Parts: sequence; structure tokens; C-alpha cells
Amino acid sequence: MPHPLVLQLRFTRSEFQRALKNVTPEEAVRRFEPINCISWIIGHLAWQEQLYWLTHAQGITPAPEVNACANGQPASTPPLDEMWAAWRLVTQTADTWLDALDTAQLETHTLNTYVKPPAPYKESIGTRLRRTTYHYWYHTGESQAIRQLLGHTGLPSFVGDIGGKAPYIPETKDETNI
Repeated sequence: MPHPLVLQLRFTRSEFQRALKNVTPEEAVRRFEPINCISWIIGHLAWQEQLYWLTHAQGITPAPEVNACANGQPASTPPLDEMWAAWRLVTQTADTWLDALDTAQLETHTLNTYVKPPAPYKESIGTRLRRTTYHYWYHTGESQAIRQLLGHTGLPSFVGDIGGKAPYIPETKDETNI
């Protein structure tokens, strides 16, 4: 079974997808300045996961187009279908690596083995995993504000079925208990 923090990330991703159900391509590129558009948000979260779990951890960058949605890049309005495709590619590719993590690995700071010159991160892999999960929740809330500005009603409430889909699982050093 994947580590409990990985399971929480997966649940968070599913809630992010649920938050954006039925957003049209036209709506996804609409900006309410200074807020970025919904399609950019999707690309931005794909960029973060790609950077941490693929580029830094494995030396691969399967969706270079999401780098345009990195922190500090100019505002853009990428097509919704392209950002969802990139997000799916990145998250599916990252899952194999994430599934192999255990508590001991989450405590290390060796995520950047492919970054030259290599230098330890100040944050552990586990902290980066939490940062990514919390980053999703930030942008999920932001996306709901955008949807309200677009005039959407009847938006989903959050947090969804966490008890059924992502209940608390003790995190222990003894991985046999997970």
C-alpha cells in the first residue's frame, strides 16, 4: 500500500478534479486579473509535481509545456485540454515513484539527485509531499472563487468523502503496519 501521505495527495488530486468538473474550455481561460485562469492553475500544479517527483527525483520532464505555468512566469491562458492532458501524464508518471516511498525515504533530503550541482533541499521529501498537497487545496479554493465569478452555482462542497476515500491511516516507522 502507498504511504499514507501519498494516499492523501491522491485524494486531494481527486477533489481538485471534482472542483473543476464541467468547466468549459472557454471558461478555463478566462482571467479575472490579477488571478490566473483555471487552465493555468491545472498547468501550475502539474508543473510542481513534475518538478519535484519527475525532474528532480528521476531526471525526466515528460510535459515541458507546463513549465510556462511555473512560479514567476508571465500570466498565460493555456488551452484546458492541453493542461488536463499534461496534468494526467505528470501525475500518472509520478505515481509509480510516489508508490515506492516509505517513511524512511520521506525523512530524507535527497530528492534532487538529477539537479546539477546536487545540493540537499532544506525540506525533506515528506515536507515536499505535504507542500504539494496543501498547494492543491489552495488552488482548489481559488478555482471555486473563479467559478463563482463565472456565475457558476451549485458548486461542490469540500472536503468531500474523506472518511470513505482517504480516512486516517497511522504513519509509523514500522511500514508493516500500513
